[in-house]
Amino acid sequence: MNKPLHQWAVVASPQMQTLLDRPGYASKRGRLLELLRTRAFQEREVTLSSGLKSNFYIDCKQISLDAEGAALIGDLFHQVIDEIAPKAVAVGGLTMGADPLATATSILSFQVGRPRSAFLVRKEPKGHGTNQWVESSNLPEGSPVVILEDVITTGASTIKAIERARLAGLVVLHAVGLVDRLEGGREAVEALTPLTTLFTRRDFLPDK
Repeated sequence: MNKPLHQWAVVASPQMQTLLDRPGYASKRGRLLELLRTRAFQEREVTLSSGLKSNFYIDCKQISLDAEGAALIGDLFHQVIDEIAPKAVAVGGLTMGADPLATATSILSFQVGRPRSAFLVRKEPKGHGTNQWVESSNLPEGSPVVILEDVITTGASTIKAIERARLAGLVVLHAVGLVDRLEGGREAVEALTPLTTLFTRRDFLPDK
């Protein structure tokens, strides 16, 4: 069943409303949520990479590294980017979480005739040569790009990717993520660039 727009973790714009009304998008989003709920979501006490304690965990790599999951992510991310940042020529984010997302989105974009390159943002600068933060297929300075993320918690990794992409001369138009945990990360990221996510914590824990 489709949710009202205000319950979706997306930018409340006419473009996104059009996207949400597409049956193909809604059905693929529903299937991706099913995969995440059954294979990536765990309701248990964990310590996140941010150091924060939580009573649930979403391991998106269980889906982004799966053939069907990657195909769905690439398709949905591509459709979102076409709506909110159609001028973007590349997608990428902080390694390793964003790597399969960028690859899947880039491949899908080529298949549908709107190719966008993938790029990777290192956690540490390259240890030799140019000491660069960003690995790409020679994106020219000023290239408009979208930053990708799997899970938004504090927003720290997304912010690092945004800042390092900008240092490399790229123009960040938007950030797109899989899941927003609703723990302050959205506000931190949106201080730098708009953020759209496919899901939020409420898709997994509706009463929390």
